[in-house]
Amino acid sequence: MALKILTSNSTLTILQALLPACEQSSGDTIEISADSAKGMVARIRAGETGDLIVLGEGAVRELAADGLVNPGSIRAFALAVVGIGVRTGTQHPDISSVTALRGTLLAARAIAHTVHGASGMYIPVLFEKLGIAHEVREKIVTRPGGYIGRVVVSGEADIALQQIPELLAVPGLDCVGPLPDAVQRSFATSIAVSSASPRAAAAQRLIEFFASPAHAPLFRTKGLQQA
Repeated sequence: MALKILTSNSTLTILQALLPACEQSSGDTIEISADSAKGMVARIRAGETGDLIVLGEGAVRELAADGLVNPGSIRAFALAVVGIGVRTGTQHPDISSVTALRGTLLAARAIAHTVHGASGMYIPVLFEKLGIAHEVREKIVTRPGGYIGRVVVSGEADIALQQIPELLAVPGLDCVGPLPDAVQRSFATSIAVSSASPRAAAAQRLIEFFASPAHAPLFRTKGLQQA
């Protein structure tokens, strides 16, 4: 029986990158299912089951409180921040300061972000912090979830705002860099064994494998800081 991991899009690429070595080390077959953070939580609450859950730390705590996650198995997994992406081959805009970021967003033809993803829910707050919510309202392009950089690659928007690992996952998109520290938001993810897992011991061994410090460089290549 394959071990199943339920995760969000922000940690999908690092899990996929770790998968070959993990399967070789454990001898297990592993399946990964991903969705937006909000979408995956809804699926789990609706009855979808797996062996491991990798989601935002707050969501994992809530699932544990509801009896859907083994609270004793919860462990920090990774940390990500929000960045800006543009289509490959286009000029990289200036986002080196809050003032520069504000000017870049005001000058953009269209700005894309998700609605249900963790970073997507922060972007309207970012616009308020920058004092440009009214000015950019008519040029916002949204999707419920997924990799919003695809909207920029297709030409529908100039700029994508999303967690850096999700920007890096899109072919044809350049990650310009992170938001300035003064308006940055970081997102911590946790990993835990599902209460419904029939192979809890094997799932716990996977947690230990993912936590190996040897994987830290691979986390960085995917835009994440290993916890």
